[in-house]
Amino acid sequence: MPHFDLPLDELRAYKPALTAPDDFDAFWEKTLAEAGEHALDARFEPVDVPYTAVDVFDVTFAGSGGHPVKGWLVLPAGTREPIPAVVQYIGYNGGRGLAHTHLQWAAAGFAHFVMDTRGQGSGGSVGDTPDPVGSAPSVAGFMTQGIQDPHEYYYRRVYTDAVRAVEAARSHPLVDASRVAVVGGSQGGGISIAVAGLVPDLRAVAPDVPFLCHFDRAATLTERHPYREIALYLKTHIGQDEQVFRTLSYFDGMNFAARATAPGLFSVALEDLTCPPSTVFAAYNHWAGPERSMEVYAFNDHEGGGPFQQAVQLQWVPGHLRD
Repeated sequence: MPHFDLPLDELRAYKPALTAPDDFDAFWEKTLAEAGEHALDARFEPVDVPYTAVDVFDVTFAGSGGHPVKGWLVLPAGTREPIPAVVQYIGYNGGRGLAHTHLQWAAAGFAHFVMDTRGQGSGGSVGDTPDPVGSAPSVAGFMTQGIQDPHEYYYRRVYTDAVRAVEAARSHPLVDASRVAVVGGSQGGGISIAVAGLVPDLRAVAPDVPFLCHFDRAATLTERHPYREIALYLKTHIGQDEQVFRTLSYFDGMNFAARATAPGLFSVALEDLTCPPSTVFAAYNHWAGPERSMEVYAFNDHEGGGPFQQAVQLQWVPGHLRD
């Protein structure tokens, strides 16, 4: 696939106007306050795994609406004192998977908290968290569930779960609550950007080829799902464009990036038809944290840098977590 988006020098300068509505901050303050009315009730059940180097816990905590959300906590075996933590969010339609697939960060000496994504987990990795909330008519997938109203939109629940996941990780006695990073690829990258704008005291944020950014451009630039779900919805629900993009403005990574307070490490792939480069740079160029860097993979699609980006993260994230 040849390059299809803006040239790299233009991408580095690409900074479209933010779309945050006037009540953006009030919307999220109220959303998180409502979630806080439910006890976090984070539970960590030991899991028997055939490894001697890690201790694994099956996690359940109360997310949006008090609904139970699953996760994993993986610790270096025999951890006795609080250690820094990496909270990870999963790509589109993936779930938390099986415990033995999450060893990287514990092997590097960190607590690793993996959040399941409600309603997902049937595409690539299995999930265990149902979403008990229905929606009005929507296109197959998650992008248009409840898109008629930001209060009912699917990602309002997911982003709230993600903030509560940080709280759950911090609640464990072997996690140093003052030293937490969030990471994720694709959808997980988009969620990590949202959390960066909602949680003010993170140490580091590492969105890898992030999704959920610059919706109005993405929906008209690529034919690939999941962004294509938005266009398909509007193809049928003619005349709802303004309301749909107003709803999405409350969930756009650009608007959260402009509120980030932690250092950010991004990656982008210039042949990525799933998360077009300009949508990634739109969030990156609005990043308000004290430091930012971008890894560019010039001839890659949505796989991005794969293990090469993992290697970069394994150098960069620890540098911000270790005092």
